[in-house]
Amino acid sequence: MAVGGEPQYNSDVQKEPTPRPSSKSARKPVQKRPTYSIEAVDNALQLLQLLRDGGALRLKDAAEELAVAPSTAHRLLAMLVYRGFAVQDETRRYVPGPAMGVGPAGLSWTRLLRSLAQPHMELLSAQLNETVNLMVRVGTKVRFLATVEGNNVLRVGDRQGTVMPANKTSGGKAMLAELEPHMIEQLFRSNNAEIGGDTIPAAEYPAFLRELESIRSNGFAANFEGTEEGVSALGIALHNRHGNVVGALSVATPATRFRRVFDAGLVRALRETCRQLEIDIAANPAEPD
Repeated sequence: MAVGGEPQYNSDVQKEPTPRPSSKSARKPVQKRPTYSIEAVDNALQLLQLLRDGGALRLKDAAEELAVAPSTAHRLLAMLVYRGFAVQDETRRYVPGPAMGVGPAGLSWTRLLRSLAQPHMELLSAQLNETVNLMVRVGTKVRFLATVEGNNVLRVGDRQGTVMPANKTSGGKAMLAELEPHMIEQLFRSNNAEIGGDTIPAAEYPAFLRELESIRSNGFAANFEGTEEGVSALGIALHNRHGNVVGALSVATPATRFRRVFDAGLVRALRETCRQLEIDIAANPAEPD
């Protein structure tokens, strides 16, 4: 039983967990930033991520995102256009080109969502001294739109631009938990799921459904090293003024520190941050209907 309305670590969080992979190889670690990174290449790749996740990008916005001069951003975008990764529309915005190979998130408001979320994420990260992530769901995947890292020497790094299975991440599971059962089945047990490699095996599917039910009851989802060894996270879905899910916030910590952070009021802090952010989302006329 939870005390004072707060869930307990061993009961509420770990109730009916999805079976963990049988081997460490099943959990592919997120790539770390190379020691000797090439700034121009990194900037170009960030532009590709912004085009993919936002669907459109103006020169001024590109320069601000990369913290470079507009002339530098223009040269990078010109190379993307030359190679077919971007094209300019009639308003001189840059949009994904034919060489992208993957469509944008289809969410023209993702840049706005990031802008609204950023100050809330910074406050929460400062309060907990842990890494805070903003993500959206696109089908069976989640795309990390923004990350604010904590200051601990041992911390979870930047996930911005990363794509992960929604059924493995805390934020992804929090968003999936609000779908109707037939939609969950379409995503993970249909022929399309099999073709796309997203099928959850029949033996594991009932446990997954029970986990989603537990998430609905608790109002949050947890990920215990489900995506990366040594990393745990807790996520809560974000809603617009109509109550529809538009994204999720998660707090990621080293697995060895998760219980201490959880017992110190992680759920309460994340819930309050989501509540405040949802007020901003509801007040903004550009949010999705």
